[in-house]
This record gives sequence, structure tokens and C-alpha cells, in this order.
Amino acid sequence: MANTKILIVDDEPDILEFLQYNLEKEGYEVFVADNGATGLEEAKRILPELIILDIMMPEMDGVEVCRRLRSDSQFDNTIITFLTARQEDYSQIAALEQGGDDYISKPIKPRILVARINAMLRRRQASGSAMGNMIEVDDMRIDLEGMTIDKSGSRIELPRKEFELLQLLLSKPGKVFSRDEIYRKVWGSDVIVGNRTIDVHIRKLREKLGDHYIKTVKGIGYKFDF
Repeated sequence: MANTKILIVDDEPDILEFLQYNLEKEGYEVFVADNGATGLEEAKRILPELIILDIMMPEMDGVEVCRRLRSDSQFDNTIITFLTARQEDYSQIAALEQGGDDYISKPIKPRILVARINAMLRRRQASGSAMGNMIEVDDMRIDLEGMTIDKSGSRIELPRKEFELLQLLLSKPGKVFSRDEIYRKVWGSDVIVGNRTIDVHIRKLREKLGDHYIKTVKGIGYKFDF
């Protein structure tokens, strides 16, 4: 992970020092900012591979920083994860709906923090190195353009909506997609579907691909993990 740049934006000096120390021990190049506005400027200056944002900050909160970053194409492939002590579902959903990839709840143990960051960056590297529209996950070869899946030498057929849901989850492995975001991007805002529609499609994907790939994040939505 040498030369990988991480930006931490938090208004608590103790948190900044704690995170910077533990991530620099892992060999990351770490930058810090103590408010949202400065964090946004730093992000544009250094173009980090990963940004850790606190949600509640002076001048500009983390959700607004994320929204502005996601409106800039330079940050399309940047991982943005939120660090927050707040447990309310609505704050986590708001953060993810503005383009956040994941969230980490305070307080957090150093080993857990490092493991989560390492996993996010590995998935980013694996996703970015996929050849064209072909993705390989364990014994599966997923052809995004041809909409086909080969698993252990056998062809798996998916209805269009199931494949579109899988394609969305695979677009950012490890990212938590909220239910509202899934509805908008797979079914569209003009289509009315039942409350259990996503759950049924997720269940069918798990039956065909294996239970362990698609994770449920309670109260938020789903993510593809490997």
C-alpha cells in the first residue's frame, strides 16, 4: 500500500492523531484536515485514494463534503468512508445516498480500523484491475456486457433485473447501497414496486451465487463483498 494517500477530515484533534498514527504505521501517506471546508480543499490538492470523513463538523459537514466531491469527476473512483459516533439510521443513510461507500462507527479499535481500510483498498484495486467488462470472483466469471455468469464451469442465467441489481452492487465492491439508491438505479424513480421487491431479488441472487457474497447492512441496505 506504499504511496497510497489517505485524507482524514475530523474536528477532534485526538481522533486525527489516533487515526493518522495507526494508518501511517501501515505505510500509508496520511493527510489531515480539522473541518469540512479545509478537507474539501485538501482533497482537491492531493487527490487521495481514500477519504475518511466525520459527519458532524464545523463550517461544512461530512455529508456536504461528500456531495461536492462526488459532483467532481476527479473523485469518481475515490473511496469515501464516514466516521461517526451517531447511531441514527437517517444520518448513515444520508451519508451513503450522497455517494459514501461505507461508514465506521466510533469508538473503533486500531486493528479493526486498519483491517477495514486495507479491505476497502484491496477491493478498489481488484475492481479497477478487472479486464474490460469481465469480473472474476473466486470460481465465477461475470460478463457485464454479455450479462452472463459462469460458476464452476456451469452457466447461471439471471433475469434482467437480478443482473442489473448484481451489476450495481459489483460497480463498487464493499460499498453499502441504500435501499432507496437501489430502487432508483435499478427500477427507476417512476416505477412503483412493492416493499419486498429488493429482498426477493437479493434472496434469488444468494441462492444462485452463494450466500456469502451479498451482505445485509441492517437498517441501510446491501453490499457485495469478497
